[in-house]
Amino acid sequence: MMAALGLFVFMLKTTPYQSLQYQQSWRHAFNSRIGLRPAGQFLGPDNDTMILSGSLYPEITGGRLSLVALQVMADSGKAWSFIDGSGTVYGMFVIESIDQTKTELMSNGAARKIDFTLKLRRVDSSLGEMFGDLQNQFSMLTESLVGRVKERGIG
Repeated sequence: MMAALGLFVFMLKTTPYQSLQYQQSWRHAFNSRIGLRPAGQFLGPDNDTMILSGSLYPEITGGRLSLVALQVMADSGKAWSFIDGSGTVYGMFVIESIDQTKTELMSNGAARKIDFTLKLRRVDSSLGEMFGDLQNQFSMLTESLVGRVKERGIG
């Protein structure tokens, strides 16, 4: 296991990423003053961002189905815990965007290579509220994923 975002596990069979960029920032407010430098005040941490990038080779690694699962998670609007393979818990993240570039196309238009970028933004919420009933979340995701797969004729 490379990492897990909620119930989605990143590994070679699903969505192996080649790079993980993690950015932390902090907020400061400044007020102008006459004849003096602006006065600054520390407001606290800002929302961290994480960018996962990689390439999928559907014949070898995960493909469309893996990306559809991530799209369903993004559509739910929920925050998901991000834990890397070494056990580090980064916090609760929402999926802000998923970018895909399909290349090396076959005659039927199917891609042999899919480059992806997944952008996550950290949100601080009650862990109990966000995790809620994992069985309910799993059922909701399963139903959405099955519907999306049937809708697109994947699988």
